[in-house]
Amino acid sequence: MQAGTYLGNLTSAIGITTEEAALVADLKAGSEEAFGVLIAQYHQPLYSLIARSLTDSADAADTTQEVFIKVFRSIRSFNGESSLRTWLYRIALHEASNQRRWWSRHKRQEMTIDSTVETSASGDEGIPLAATLADTGYSPFDHAAQAEVRHRVEEALRQIPESFRTVVVLREIEGFAYEEIAEILDVNLGTVKSRLTRGRSALRALLISDAKNCASSPQSSPSKSQTGLETVTR
Repeated sequence: MQAGTYLGNLTSAIGITTEEAALVADLKAGSEEAFGVLIAQYHQPLYSLIARSLTDSADAADTTQEVFIKVFRSIRSFNGESSLRTWLYRIALHEASNQRRWWSRHKRQEMTIDSTVETSASGDEGIPLAATLADTGYSPFDHAAQAEVRHRVEEALRQIPESFRTVVVLREIEGFAYEEIAEILDVNLGTVKSRLTRGRSALRALLISDAKNCASSPQSSPSKSQTGLETVTR
């Protein structure tokens, strides 16, 4: 009984829940069912993270598949020093980085005017953009009304340096603690906070500039989507 309590306290201290520990054990044993559970739980968040990290979001599906292949091959090396989620996100960001380097070398000439990059972050302090960029169960009408705002936010996010964008996405969209982000990116806590502050500031400036440009355009008129953009930049 005491041994079980001690083990439970130990796993909690290092960020591993009993349920997660059981899943990891099954994965290491080669359970296909456990791997299916892992994919069901993490495919969408990892896909979203990767899509927002890549120069060409069309590559997100293939890169996400590569992440799970790597996880399958290396799960036995997972030692539990971090949570499984932290470990998965570290792999995902590493694969996204590899893909960006490949794209830079081989695909730059294929870029067209229609190319887009799905990125996400948070602007000003206390104004999360998760509600703007993530599916929160809005009706089709609400989605349509927000489409212009989301497009402008995505365009602004494209212009933020990758190092800032990654930290903001992990913090504001994925909800990681500062310490977890530092662990994922292998940087110190001060660097995480600095990048987050600068990322928020850069995004806020871009959105304010965009809102002013829209307001001064003779062809633009106040709309529900423009009002939403102004709310984000306040």
